[in-house]
Amino acid sequence: MAGTDYDARVAEEYRLAREVPRQGLGAWREAVADAAALAPGMTLLDVGAGTGAFASAFHDWFGVRVLAVEPAEAMRSLIPRVEGIEALDGHADALPVPDGCADAAWLGSVVHHLPDLASAARELRRALKPGAPVLIRNVFPGRCDRDLRVRFFPETARSIDTYPTVERTCDAFATAGFSRVVLRAVPQQSAANLAEFADRIRRDTDSKLRSLTDDEFNRGMDRLRASAAIVPDQPATSWMDLLVLA
Repeated sequence: MAGTDYDARVAEEYRLAREVPRQGLGAWREAVADAAALAPGMTLLDVGAGTGAFASAFHDWFGVRVLAVEPAEAMRSLIPRVEGIEALDGHADALPVPDGCADAAWLGSVVHHLPDLASAARELRRALKPGAPVLIRNVFPGRCDRDLRVRFFPETARSIDTYPTVERTCDAFATAGFSRVVLRAVPQQSAANLAEFADRIRRDTDSKLRSLTDDEFNRGMDRLRASAAIVPDQPATSWMDLLVLA
């Protein structure tokens, strides 16, 4: 998985700036429960687990064992070391797990970092039990208007336009025998209000924001701060897609 070269400082700033608070993920819990019949005793493979926010959530929500695969050592070191969560060094196209070990796979904001989607799909097919779903949480080109960063920093859509589309992602996974099951937009509350969301922004941790010029970034922050002043109690709600393949 390519992208930011995370050191300890950047990894910690990523955790503070980018992780959605657990209380803001209620809709994701419901969406995942609808898409995968996860239950205690099952194993979920979290590919590109980052600092482990979703690994921890899945473990707490569903009582599953989580194999959290993350190639960046600085990020991996922040994954909670608790019983039921195992942090593993690995890549999507070379997963350090046995054949047929997982009841579902989760790829959260990962597919645009994968240099070879078809190779990753084949490796997931190997690691998953027959019929197990792949749950992809991502923004996709043409479907990002309700992402908060795109709302206030519209030039970030340039970066998203380089991401794999839904169709390209489905085609790549089809080479490994996966078919599209469902595509739905899911809300998440990134902060209690827009002012808090603005305070949490760390440009260094976000490839979309780093792609902006200084003027574009500053104009976006001005728009965000102005909206926060007009609607001080409005929750900072963003939307991402859940694409389910099986």
